Amino acid sequence: MKEHRRGKERNEKDARQGLLISPIENGTVIDHITAGEALNVLRIIGITGTTQESISVATNVESGKIGYKDIVKIKNRELRKDEVDKIALIAPKASINIIRDYTVWEKKGVEIPSEVVGIVRCPNPGCISNTNEPIQSCFLVQAKGMRCVYCDWLISKDITSNII
Repeated sequence: MKEHRRGKERNEKDARQGLLISPIENGTVIDHITAGEALNVLRIIGITGTTQESISVATNVESGKIGYKDIVKIKNRELRKDEVDKIALIAPKASINIIRDYTVWEKKGVEIPSEVVGIVRCPNPGCISNTNEPIQSCFLVQAKGMRCVYCDWLISKDITSNII
């Protein structure tokens, strides 16, 4: 009961401060997304207009840490590790907040993996990962981009359009 009261008090405080998006009782809040990437985040984790998730999106919100950011709230859903790994590729400063009973139960930053398997499609049409062979794509994450382990192709820009 005490936690519910805190949630209610927080809702009232947020309303007075002009909160843009209402709090969720349970689910996930993805905060500190690179400005302009919220819709790409939704796409790469499989949320479309035809799925059942209830979502809230705020774009280009002022942030003291990063200037401007996007925020996504997904009601009644907690993200899997592979979904968080995809988010890290396009929003490396994002944080994932697990919400239960209007309270943040867990907060963690995303970590860019050193190797990405089956998440990104190689843009090289001649790469073996783009044939009918039963091979998943595999990239090594480097400072200058992501390098395909099969054909040595480097993706340094527009990673979002290559995410599966």
